[in-house]
Amino acid sequence: RINTLRLEAESAQDKADEAQSRLKVLEQDLLSKEQEITSLNHKNTLLEEEVEKLEKQLAEAKTAAEDGAAHGTANESLTRKISQLEEELEVADKNLRETTEKLRITDVKAEQYERKVSSLEVDCDSWEKKYEEMSAKYNEAKAELEEINKQLESF
Repeated sequence: RINTLRLEAESAQDKADEAQSRLKVLEQDLLSKEQEITSLNHKNTLLEEEVEKLEKQLAEAKTAAEDGAAHGTANESLTRKISQLEEELEVADKNLRETTEKLRITDVKAEQYERKVSSLEVDCDSWEKKYEEMSAKYNEAKAELEEINKQLESF
């Protein structure tokens, strides 16, 4: 019976250690995701600044095109530049949308990992409580065994 209790206690300890290891891995994943979110936020900010810069350049190019309407060659050059800036703006806008979507997905994943961490913490607490209960039962059984041994020795 003591061996069984010992085995159960060892099993509970092993499971608690395994849960602890999984918790550490999930915490590491969460930290990694948080760093990725920070990186994506920074990238998003840079892309927004780039969009603003490109919008200013586009506005400037359009103004220059209107001023140079009398100059056919200059006008064609500016029109090409406007076209190029619009394409760059579309690319930057597409990148911004993709980055925003990735950020949203990362936020969802971070929330899921946070829920997993909470669940694992609850599991870990449960295992710790079971371990404490098993330790208490083990100590009771040990005390009973010592009492029985003393009674047997007194005969």
